[in-house]
Amino acid sequence: MKKKLIIAVIALVVVVAAVVGGTALYAKIENDKAPEELGLSTPTASASTGTGETADPADLAGAWTIADGSQAGYRVDEVLNGQDVTVVGRTEDVDGTLTIDGTELSAADITVSMTTVATDNSNRDSQFLDILKTAENPTSTFTLTEPVDISAVSSGVASIEAVGDLTIAGVTKSVTVALEAQTTADGVEVSGTIPVTFSDFGVDAPDLGFVKVEDSGTVEMLLQLTK
Repeated sequence: MKKKLIIAVIALVVVVAAVVGGTALYAKIENDKAPEELGLSTPTASASTGTGETADPADLAGAWTIADGSQAGYRVDEVLNGQDVTVVGRTEDVDGTLTIDGTELSAADITVSMTTVATDNSNRDSQFLDILKTAENPTSTFTLTEPVDISAVSSGVASIEAVGDLTIAGVTKSVTVALEAQTTADGVEVSGTIPVTFSDFGVDAPDLGFVKVEDSGTVEMLLQLTK
């Protein structure tokens, strides 16, 4: 009897080790293939050095439109048997307008289609649509609420912050967006990240016991702007 118990314990240890080891390997594979954060195409210059692309400040003024090639989405961790697995969802269905008065960003309205946000897992995507109640709220929006000095953009890559209202699943919260912007041959390129807590927007992160989604994550965007 004692021998059988020892064998059973050893077998259990082996199974647990296999599960933990397999989960760790799966997490590494998934994390290695997760897309990098959305960023500027040439984030090598800085406004402080004055190197890189430059522009006449007067050329920045006017109405700008979000063009093809723009992206937005989310980055969040799933916890699978204690292992963090990074999940990234993206869509190119991003629309909106921005207005620059002189060297000040005075208005910005951005709309993202949530129904087309996709990861590498269609089952996860279906659950995503349900969680965010996309049948009733098919889009998320960001509206600038305070003007932003963007004069540094004319000298290279500028790091700035913008305050605005972010709406997800029909709930609106004031947020601060960390932005990087630079002029390009075709206009202006802007990347941004917003840390979010999903429960603040009435979104319940899934918890299936062996796998759960963290309540906090990041909204990412990369905008190509043209006049």
